[in-house]
Amino acid sequence: MKCSGVILCVVVLVALLAAANGVGQRRCFQCRSRGSRGGCKDSFSHNMTQLLAGGVRGVRAEPCASGWCGKIIEGDTGVNDYDTATERMCMQRPPSDLQERCDLTMYGQYRKVYLCMCQGDLCNGAGRTPASAAAVTAAALLSLTAAALLS
Repeated sequence: MKCSGVILCVVVLVALLAAANGVGQRRCFQCRSRGSRGGCKDSFSHNMTQLLAGGVRGVRAEPCASGWCGKIIEGDTGVNDYDTATERMCMQRPPSDLQERCDLTMYGQYRKVYLCMCQGDLCNGAGRTPASAAAVTAAALLSLTAAALLS
């Protein structure tokens, strides 16, 4: 009986942590800026804490039905990047091969852009988000429970 109580506690804790962390929620950063003054450009260092505090102007985290986010860089990057525009958005549909990638492509009829496509919650930020605290905690609890059951 004691063993099943521990398992039940672990299952409930994992469910609560997953719900609190928004597991399964797919959002993308949405913004557009031009040149060095915009908040959308690389290096993009914004996170949800900053957005919720209202400290980031022109950048939003929007729900994304497809689960695929994109980043478009239009124009030449370099020392004088006044003509460089960066846009982060939710993609209406995933790429046909369902592969994450970055590549030069034609956007519209005449504009050559650098497009990055990724799948995951807020994946079109600066880089991949490390494992969430909830996932790490859940894995640790499951490991401890398994060790206790096997000993």
